[in-house]
Amino acid sequence: MVKIAICSDIHDNLQALSGALADMNDLNAEALVFCGDLNAPFTFKALVEGFAGPVHTVWGNNDGDKWLITELAHQLAGVTLHGEFAEIDFAGYRVAAVHYPRIARALARADLYDLVCYGHDHQQHHERVGSTLLVNPGELMGRFGPPTYVIVDSASGLVQVQKVLPV
Repeated sequence: MVKIAICSDIHDNLQALSGALADMNDLNAEALVFCGDLNAPFTFKALVEGFAGPVHTVWGNNDGDKWLITELAHQLAGVTLHGEFAEIDFAGYRVAAVHYPRIARALARADLYDLVCYGHDHQQHHERVGSTLLVNPGELMGRFGPPTYVIVDSASGLVQVQKVLPV
């Protein structure tokens, strides 16, 4: 069993990111999957340094200095920068992560993964598509509502939507 934290669309909201990371660590999340739109390299650094376990990230459409973010990924421990698409195996629990909803839904329909994660539209959503769990954690940006992220328990398939409280 693995508790996986999933977040997306930070857009440099460091206050919400800080609150989310504290919650994720308090809830003993063992891995973090980030579904794109960091914006700045300093946000990437805060994400990786603030989480206690391994961090897996994919690019979004609003990731600023990709060269510097890539350089930081080589310097920081515990991070894998997957590019546009991540395929991760957590002890036999197969996870795919992308930024875009249409691609995520197609991946879920393919029935190759236990979990498919995405972001981009800032709307928290989760559903079963066949045997695959399809999850958008919502946004940490807080533009369309309170910042949210998700914890998924790989053993039970339970999805816990977490609202980030102001710090």
